[in-house]
Amino acid sequence: MPIRTPVRLALGIALCCAVAPAIAKTNAPDPYVAKGEPADCIPIRSIQSTNVRDDQTIDFIMNGRKIYRNTLPNSCPSLGFEKRFLYKTSLSQLCSVDIITVLWNSGPGLQPGASCGLGKFQPMEKAAK
Repeated sequence: MPIRTPVRLALGIALCCAVAPAIAKTNAPDPYVAKGEPADCIPIRSIQSTNVRDDQTIDFIMNGRKIYRNTLPNSCPSLGFEKRFLYKTSLSQLCSVDIITVLWNSGPGLQPGASCGLGKFQPMEKAAK
């Protein structure tokens, strides 16, 4: 029986260590504030990269370092965990009426997950310190 107690203690410490970084990351302050009126669409050609913040928030980093935040009307399951998605559009713009699909990393390739609607694109700027 004395062996079980140290094993439980070691497992407890390991779990605490594994959870701590995730807690610290989710509590990071938002470096941006809203600036101006939201837009219905953004040009696809100008999207340089994206930053998925959580299950409901995506920052679109545009050419020229402009940032548009899209807050989805509803939470999109696994978006914040997977941090990757795809979209399909026949237009040259990504709009608030478009749908994104979460991409799951499952085994040898990416698999489609939940599909979720986008919201409006809010221009953002770095917060003053």
